[in-house]
Amino acid sequence: MSRMILIIQGHPDPDSGHLGYALAHAYRDGAIAAGHEVREIEVAQLDFPLLRTQQDYDEGEPPAIIKDAQADLAWADHILIAYPLWLGTMPALLKGFLEQVLRPGFATSKVQKGSSWEKMLQGKSARIVITMGMPALAYRWYFRAHSLKNLERNILGFCGIAPIRESLFGLVEVVSDKKRQSWLEKMRLLGRSGK
Repeated sequence: MSRMILIIQGHPDPDSGHLGYALAHAYRDGAIAAGHEVREIEVAQLDFPLLRTQQDYDEGEPPAIIKDAQADLAWADHILIAYPLWLGTMPALLKGFLEQVLRPGFATSKVQKGSSWEKMLQGKSARIVITMGMPALAYRWYFRAHSLKNLERNILGFCGIAPIRESLFGLVEVVSDKKRQSWLEKMRLLGRSGK
């Protein structure tokens, strides 16, 4: 079954020579080869302000470039988010982008005056792709993948996105070319599956 896939490249450096770009491109190429429709957002190419007040987050008008990103997100039934691990979490630019895009009224909605929230992005799935300098097992087991869990549960899950899968790539500065090629092939296969 053909899927509509949005790839969000969260690397803040617009230089596409980073491994995270290559992994996302391999996923994209596999998805297109399998007949999926693909759109891409490169956060590093966007010019948007950071949110600074609760009022702006709740009631402010998103910039046009953010409205375009929201339209792409509304269109997609599957989202791939790729980024490098910086200081144990996603880069600040990606976090700022997600804060802008996943505003109340688009991603969530307060249910009347109660304490619960309507999850407005239900029916969408996601894959998170993280590159890092440390071993992926150390991030997962010793550091307990805290920032990944935050993104899965407190950001994407809060909006209703599920299931959420992950692909972690560690020791990226020292890995062999053969291993990199196997990672790219893995991403092509995942792209073909649309997962």
